[in-house]
Amino acid sequence: MLYIGIDLGTSACKLLLVDQSGAVRNEVTREYPLSFPQPGWSEQNPEDWWKAVTEGMPELLQGFDASQVAGIGSGGQMHGLVAMDEHDHVIRPAILWNDGRTAAQVDYLNNEIGKEKLSGYTANIAFAGFTAPKLLWMRENEPENFAKICKIMLPKDYINYRLTGVHCTDYSDASGMLLLDVENKCWSPKMCQICGLSEKMLPKLYESWEIVGTLKPDVAEMLGLSETVKVCAGAGDNAAAAVGTGVVGAGGCNISLGTSGTIFISSDRFGVDPNNALHAFAHADGGWHLMGCMLSAASCNKWWCEDILGTDNYPAEQKTIDAEKLGRNSVFFLPYLMGERSPINDTNARGTFVGMTMDTTRADLTQAVLEGVAFAIRDSFEVAKSLGLDIPCSMICGGGAKSPLWKTIFANVLGIPLTLPQTEQGPGYGGAMLTMVGCGAYPTVHAAADALVRAAQTVEPDPQLTARYEERYRIFRKIYPAVKALFPELQNT
Repeated sequence: MLYIGIDLGTSACKLLLVDQSGAVRNEVTREYPLSFPQPGWSEQNPEDWWKAVTEGMPELLQGFDASQVAGIGSGGQMHGLVAMDEHDHVIRPAILWNDGRTAAQVDYLNNEIGKEKLSGYTANIAFAGFTAPKLLWMRENEPENFAKICKIMLPKDYINYRLTGVHCTDYSDASGMLLLDVENKCWSPKMCQICGLSEKMLPKLYESWEIVGTLKPDVAEMLGLSETVKVCAGAGDNAAAAVGTGVVGAGGCNISLGTSGTIFISSDRFGVDPNNALHAFAHADGGWHLMGCMLSAASCNKWWCEDILGTDNYPAEQKTIDAEKLGRNSVFFLPYLMGERSPINDTNARGTFVGMTMDTTRADLTQAVLEGVAFAIRDSFEVAKSLGLDIPCSMICGGGAKSPLWKTIFANVLGIPLTLPQTEQGPGYGGAMLTMVGCGAYPTVHAAADALVRAAQTVEPDPQLTARYEERYRIFRKIYPAVKALFPELQNT
């Protein structure tokens, strides 16, 4: 049998066709626009996601027997607010995970409702990217639109709805809404009350591998698939990527270098960071995880190379970086181009170069961008270690993980071995694995991971380089506290 995995990303949708042995038989990518109506805002038209899926699917299946497709599973960008009216029409463009307009609402939730109460209700505090602050913003700034809301969904759930007609979500994705009681896996009545919602406005909750429905007849005909094709609930992109890299059960770790950057630590027990610097979410394997998320990771390198340097030849830019300069660069970069989430939770933070002199080179600045992202991930890594978590090694995936130089920098900044899986498709591969479980090809997510995930390469840290990066990281940690007070002033100029 064949299975389709959908990776609904921020800039593109990637479709994978995977067989039961785990081999990726075909893949198709469809890009779509991202809108920034105001500085710090980030929106998309959900119809663009659906168009990418429906236009990409025939190409994905070309040359294959479509009758062999048994199921579809998605991993999708988290937190995005898709609001629909009584006719299931989208009311306004989706407000995305990296949107920073909700500073006032985050302040209200964290300081007036209170972080302790929020953590008790949902296991998390408010961050600008989460869905609940977006709802409060909409209620305050677009009351006519808010009044029309009959159903709230997340991006990949909108695709599942269009496929099946079912309003659904999974626990991993719902965890990032600040509306879910994560420990008890149910919607929080208190958060619904705070946000002015009724529970019937929220989708039905499922485990990630559970089947939510089959294809609607008209959709099946349009896609060239059978009406019996099953659709599983899927997962938030980071949980799906963790499944796709075999990070399930207790003690696994995955670092994802996509548009955003995450460190994902899986557990078979529920637990909360006392300072809420890391997110406490449900995992797609039925357990839980802690996660640190930075808003701009590989997107920093994309911005630097394409928008500033005017090139899309990333390897050529990195080729000019002298290996002897690693751990010795005098230039630092704060990678806060869209504000920052974990662990500083500061929507005002901005990208910043520090330490430039007359002899600073283009390569120095490129290196600083790569190192800045690694240092920022280490900030969350240090929070995890402070909780007593032992992280001796990690998987790594995402577009940024294709860079040998960047993997070397990460391994030495963190001081641990990093393993790249043979199949680097992250959320899409995890989505395909989840639907394999839902369709009965494997009994559990753990069994699927054991059978399908294999290592391709491990990058070991070098003790001398790790020591040099330790010194540079200590300096990096001092920069944000030193300039933090300036960022709000910059927003008002």
